[in-house]
Amino acid sequence: MLPSSRPEDHVHVPALGPPLVSEGVSAPPCRVARVSVRRSTRSAERWVAAAIASLGILVGPPATAAPETSNVLVLYSNERLLPAIVEGDRGLHETVRAPVDRPAMLFYESLAAPRVGGPAFDRIVTAYLREKYASRPPRVIVAVSGEALAFLLRHRAELFPQVPVVHTGIDRLLLRSLAPLPADVVGVPVEYGFSPTIDLALRWHPRARLLVIVTGAAEPDRKFEAQLRDEVSALKDRVTVEFLAGLPTRAVLRRLGELRGDAVVFTPGMFQDGDGHDLVPQQSVKAMAAASGAPVYGAFSSHLGTGIVGGYMPSFEAMGRQAGRAVSELLAGTEPGALRLPEVTPQTLHVDWRQVRRWGIDEAAIPRDAVVHFKPPTLFEAHPNQVLAGSAVIVLQAGLISWLLVEYRRRRVAESAEKTRRLELAHVSRLAVAGELTGSIAHEINQPLGAILSNADAADLILESGTDRRDELRRILADIRRDDERASQVVSRLRAMLARHEVERKPFDLNQAVREIESMMSAEARRRGLTLDIRPATAPIAVVGDRIQIQQVLINLVLNAMDAVADVAEVQRTVVVSVGSVARGVDVAVRDRGHGIAPEHLKRLFDAFFTTKSNGMGLGLSIARTLAEAHGGRVWAENGSGEGAVFHIELPVARATGGPSAVRR
Repeated sequence: MLPSSRPEDHVHVPALGPPLVSEGVSAPPCRVARVSVRRSTRSAERWVAAAIASLGILVGPPATAAPETSNVLVLYSNERLLPAIVEGDRGLHETVRAPVDRPAMLFYESLAAPRVGGPAFDRIVTAYLREKYASRPPRVIVAVSGEALAFLLRHRAELFPQVPVVHTGIDRLLLRSLAPLPADVVGVPVEYGFSPTIDLALRWHPRARLLVIVTGAAEPDRKFEAQLRDEVSALKDRVTVEFLAGLPTRAVLRRLGELRGDAVVFTPGMFQDGDGHDLVPQQSVKAMAAASGAPVYGAFSSHLGTGIVGGYMPSFEAMGRQAGRAVSELLAGTEPGALRLPEVTPQTLHVDWRQVRRWGIDEAAIPRDAVVHFKPPTLFEAHPNQVLAGSAVIVLQAGLISWLLVEYRRRRVAESAEKTRRLELAHVSRLAVAGELTGSIAHEINQPLGAILSNADAADLILESGTDRRDELRRILADIRRDDERASQVVSRLRAMLARHEVERKPFDLNQAVREIESMMSAEARRRGLTLDIRPATAPIAVVGDRIQIQQVLINLVLNAMDAVADVAEVQRTVVVSVGSVARGVDVAVRDRGHGIAPEHLKRLFDAFFTTKSNGMGLGLSIARTLAEAHGGRVWAENGSGEGAVFHIELPVARATGGPSAVRR
């Protein structure tokens, strides 16, 4: 049973408009010709006659239907603009399909019930429909509501006796009163059961002790009231039931405004209030929901969005889709008796999410199969493509970050291993240097040891003489102490150079480190018959790093320079080590007067295992470069302006805060 329209001073008769074709479906737009009729004492017959006459002027003679179309007549008893009918129309339009060679064209007619009626009205409307569609007979008729079906059954023989009829939106009880139906009159009945909704409302509001039911004064209202009184009779032990039936609108709204959280309201809407005002049920429910201090539940899907929480209700749109599917099968040639239709339109729980939040209903209490309206979509529902793309990016980024972390860890492990190997190579290099300087070291140690021995012999002779020569003995002991310290220093420097130690990072004076190299390498220079000229800077220069490693680099460069002048004239056997400040820090230059470096060898001098010596391994300069770069510096070589070669090691100087200054490359 669809809600009927409000009595007005005009009747709406849809006129035929241009078809809207979509996927083989043609349908006229909702274009309406209006005829105004003043209320008076005219009879229904005279009123309808005037309406039909006016309609003929407004609409004009009917056009001849194209023979290839499949015409469908949709007959309403109510005004088409009622919310329930609008929903049903939407479902019907979305579902109707026809063969491609004979697309469907939908025509709409309204009986304007219940405002007019009677035998005279039936005769006029029957004649009107018969004449209007004589040249475009429908292949299927859709009857929307019980009044439309009853009219068709009464006058079917005069209208379209062989045309199958599909009914929709008709209460099962009303269908039983029209039985038996012809075999080619088919459809899906609907049952409006109010008890499930009321029971749900009492569960969702356990504090409720009062159930208020609102109905109107029209005939449909009284039917709903009778049904509700029967259904709620079993609830008397659970709650107090209060009926607001047939009251004026203002009285209903005032009473609803007095309610609080211990009450719930149920209403199917009002077609007419106690003052005789005709109402649109949807608008009456909206007014009640706005005024009520308690949650309101309803019975029709067209009332969703008016302020009701919801309820178990059949969907008018679903009814339209059911009718559309039946029409499509009939147009495709299926016999009415072969249609497989549901026994009844199912009632589904529909809820308004905004009202759920407003009344504090537990979201977990909403069944999973409920249809939730007006719920803001989740981010994924609103932007699925963007969310999927973003998720893919995040997953890719997470994978990339994980891979980078693994690679970073591998790099750290590799760097640690490389550092360990570098230290081991540096230590091996120092051992090799020590081996190369063995003769010089032995000479450096033998000199003080020989002097000690000579002084000890002299002291023995003085003691055997028996004379008192204490001053000489004191000088001898001082010489012995000095020579011992000298030998001890040689051993200490050798031990420091040979020892395996962790890398230190602390400031030290580069001039002092270079002077220590002079004391270590002077004996080697004398052994080789060359001159070692050490030229420190005029002022102290502090650098940060490992003193032993920097000295190792310089020793390697000095030894290479000594090798470079080994076969030149004696006057050219000179190696100069100079320290000076430059814009980038401090530069230590090791110059020789040898033969220089071949141009093709300059770029490869510091490569590992590259050497120009017959017995060299090619690791000395490579290790020197590695150690210099580890200190934030660099090392390079160039040929001298006149002769020989110059090796440079450039290091950053210590800042005032203790850290090394940056070195530009």
